[in-house]
Amino acid sequence: MTETRADNVTWLTQEAYDRLKNELDYLSVRGRREIADKIEAAREEGDLRENGGYHAAKEEQGKIEGRILQLQGILENARVGEAPRTEGVVGPGMTVTIAFEGDDEEVTFLLASREESGAPIDVYSPKSPLGAAINGKKVGEKATYSLPNGRSMTVEILDATPYVGG
Repeated sequence: MTETRADNVTWLTQEAYDRLKNELDYLSVRGRREIADKIEAAREEGDLRENGGYHAAKEEQGKIEGRILQLQGILENARVGEAPRTEGVVGPGMTVTIAFEGDDEEVTFLLASREESGAPIDVYSPKSPLGAAINGKKVGEKATYSLPNGRSMTVEILDATPYVGG
Protein backbone atom coordinates (compact mmCIF):
# COMPACT_ATOMS: atom_id res chain seq x y z
CA MET A 1 0.00 0.00 0.00
CA THR A 2 1.41 3.34 -0.92
CA GLU A 3 0.51 6.99 -1.10
CA THR A 4 1.25 9.51 -3.80
CA ARG A 5 1.74 13.11 -2.73
CA ALA A 6 0.51 14.78 -5.88
CA ASP A 7 -3.04 13.51 -6.07
CA ASN A 8 -3.59 12.27 -2.50
CA VAL A 9 -4.36 8.74 -3.71
CA THR A 10 -3.59 5.88 -1.35
CA TRP A 11 -2.63 2.73 -3.24
CA LEU A 12 -3.71 -0.36 -1.33
CA THR A 13 -3.24 -4.05 -1.79
CA GLN A 14 -6.55 -5.91 -1.83
CA GLU A 15 -5.60 -7.44 1.54
CA ALA A 16 -4.93 -4.03 3.12
CA TYR A 17 -8.15 -2.56 1.67
CA ASP A 18 -10.19 -5.46 3.04
CA ARG A 19 -8.52 -5.18 6.46
CA LEU A 20 -9.21 -1.43 6.70
CA LYS A 21 -12.79 -1.84 5.43
CA ASN A 22 -13.47 -4.55 8.03
CA GLU A 23 -12.06 -2.32 10.78
CA LEU A 24 -14.27 0.57 9.62
CA ASP A 25 -17.36 -1.64 9.50
CA TYR A 26 -16.66 -2.97 13.01
CA LEU A 27 -16.01 0.46 14.55
CA SER A 28 -18.98 2.08 12.80
CA VAL A 29 -21.49 -0.43 14.15
CA ARG A 30 -20.29 -2.63 16.99
CA GLY A 31 -17.59 -0.30 18.31
CA ARG A 32 -20.01 2.62 18.55
CA ARG A 33 -22.68 0.47 20.19
CA GLU A 34 -20.21 -0.91 22.77
CA ILE A 35 -18.93 2.54 23.73
CA ALA A 36 -22.48 3.91 23.95
CA ASP A 37 -23.31 1.07 26.38
CA LYS A 38 -20.23 1.93 28.49
CA ILE A 39 -21.21 5.60 28.60
CA GLU A 40 -24.79 4.76 29.58
CA ALA A 41 -23.62 2.39 32.35
CA ALA A 42 -21.27 5.08 33.69
CA ARG A 43 -24.08 7.68 33.61
CA GLU A 44 -26.21 5.45 35.79
CA GLU A 45 -23.51 5.54 38.47
CA GLY A 46 -24.41 9.15 39.30
CA ASP A 47 -22.36 12.38 39.48
CA LEU A 48 -20.55 12.70 36.14
CA ARG A 49 -18.05 15.31 37.37
CA GLU A 50 -16.23 12.73 39.47
CA ASN A 51 -17.00 9.64 37.44
CA GLY A 52 -13.70 8.27 36.04
CA GLY A 53 -15.43 5.52 34.09
CA TYR A 54 -17.62 8.04 32.29
CA HIS A 55 -14.68 10.27 31.35
CA ALA A 56 -12.61 7.28 30.18
CA ALA A 57 -15.51 6.05 28.04
CA LYS A 58 -15.99 9.52 26.50
CA GLU A 59 -12.26 9.65 25.70
CA GLU A 60 -12.45 6.20 24.10
CA GLN A 61 -15.46 7.37 22.10
CA GLY A 62 -13.40 10.28 20.75
CA LYS A 63 -10.61 7.93 19.69
CA ILE A 64 -13.05 5.61 17.93
CA GLU A 65 -14.68 8.51 16.07
CA GLY A 66 -11.23 9.83 15.08
CA ARG A 67 -10.19 6.44 13.73
CA ILE A 68 -13.49 6.14 11.82
CA LEU A 69 -12.83 9.51 10.13
CA GLN A 70 -9.24 8.48 9.34
CA LEU A 71 -10.37 5.17 7.80
CA GLN A 72 -13.11 6.87 5.78
CA GLY A 73 -10.54 9.30 4.36
CA ILE A 74 -8.12 6.54 3.44
CA LEU A 75 -10.77 4.36 1.82
CA GLU A 76 -12.39 7.27 -0.08
CA ASN A 77 -9.01 8.03 -1.71
CA ALA A 78 -7.97 4.39 -2.11
CA ARG A 79 -7.12 2.64 -5.31
CA VAL A 80 -6.65 -1.10 -5.13
CA GLY A 81 -3.76 -2.44 -7.15
CA GLU A 82 -0.22 -1.46 -7.92
CA ALA A 83 1.04 2.11 -7.85
CA PRO A 84 2.70 3.23 -11.07
CA ARG A 85 6.45 2.71 -10.59
CA THR A 86 9.63 3.13 -12.57
CA GLU A 87 12.56 0.85 -11.82
CA GLY A 88 15.49 2.82 -10.43
CA VAL A 89 13.36 5.81 -9.38
CA VAL A 90 12.29 6.17 -5.75
CA GLY A 91 8.54 6.37 -5.27
CA PRO A 92 5.67 4.89 -3.30
CA GLY A 93 5.60 1.11 -3.51
CA MET A 94 9.35 0.82 -3.99
CA THR A 95 11.85 -1.10 -1.90
CA VAL A 96 14.62 1.42 -1.36
CA THR A 97 18.20 0.91 -0.20
CA ILE A 98 20.12 3.96 1.00
CA ALA A 99 23.46 4.72 2.61
CA PHE A 100 23.90 7.58 5.06
CA GLU A 101 26.75 9.93 4.17
CA GLY A 102 29.80 9.13 6.32
CA ASP A 103 28.45 5.69 7.28
CA ASP A 104 29.09 2.36 5.54
CA GLU A 105 25.82 0.86 6.76
CA GLU A 106 23.03 0.35 4.23
CA VAL A 107 19.34 0.56 5.14
CA THR A 108 16.56 -1.07 3.11
CA PHE A 109 12.88 -0.22 3.57
CA LEU A 110 9.54 0.02 1.80
CA LEU A 111 8.41 3.54 0.89
CA ALA A 112 4.67 3.30 1.56
CA SER A 113 1.75 4.38 3.72
CA ARG A 114 1.80 3.68 7.45
CA GLU A 115 -1.26 1.51 6.88
CA GLU A 116 1.06 -1.08 5.32
CA SER A 117 2.52 -1.76 8.76
CA GLY A 118 2.08 -5.48 8.21
CA ALA A 119 4.91 -5.54 5.65
CA PRO A 120 7.83 -7.82 6.58
CA ILE A 121 10.29 -4.92 6.23
CA ASP A 122 10.39 -1.44 7.76
CA VAL A 123 7.96 1.02 6.19
CA TYR A 124 8.77 4.72 5.75
CA SER A 125 6.06 7.15 4.72
CA PRO A 126 6.55 9.22 1.56
CA LYS A 127 5.42 12.14 3.72
CA SER A 128 8.21 11.67 6.30
CA PRO A 129 11.24 13.98 6.02
CA LEU A 130 13.38 11.17 4.57
CA GLY A 131 10.60 9.90 2.30
CA ALA A 132 9.85 13.36 0.93
CA ALA A 133 13.56 14.02 0.30
CA ILE A 134 14.18 10.83 -1.68
CA ASN A 135 10.86 10.63 -3.54
CA GLY A 136 11.54 11.00 -7.27
CA LYS A 137 15.33 10.56 -6.92
CA LYS A 138 17.18 8.08 -9.10
CA VAL A 139 19.69 5.43 -8.08
CA GLY A 140 23.07 7.11 -7.58
CA GLU A 141 21.57 10.48 -6.59
CA LYS A 142 21.88 12.05 -3.15
CA ALA A 143 19.22 13.73 -1.06
CA THR A 144 19.43 15.87 2.07
CA TYR A 145 16.71 16.18 4.68
CA SER A 146 16.30 17.80 8.10
CA LEU A 147 16.41 15.78 11.31
CA PRO A 148 14.14 16.61 14.26
CA ASN A 149 17.10 18.24 16.05
CA GLY A 150 17.51 20.70 13.15
CA ARG A 151 20.65 19.12 11.70
CA SER A 152 20.76 17.86 8.12
CA MET A 153 21.43 14.33 6.92
CA THR A 154 22.47 13.31 3.42
CA VAL A 155 21.75 9.89 1.94
CA GLU A 156 22.69 8.23 -1.33
CA ILE A 157 20.14 6.12 -3.19
CA LEU A 158 21.71 2.70 -3.82
CA ASP A 159 18.71 0.79 -5.14
CA ALA A 160 14.99 1.30 -5.89
CA THR A 161 12.97 -1.69 -7.04
CA PRO A 162 9.23 -2.43 -7.02
CA TYR A 163 8.09 -4.08 -3.79
CA VAL A 164 7.01 -7.64 -4.42
CA GLY A 165 5.87 -8.58 -0.93
CA GLY A 166 7.48 -10.88 1.51
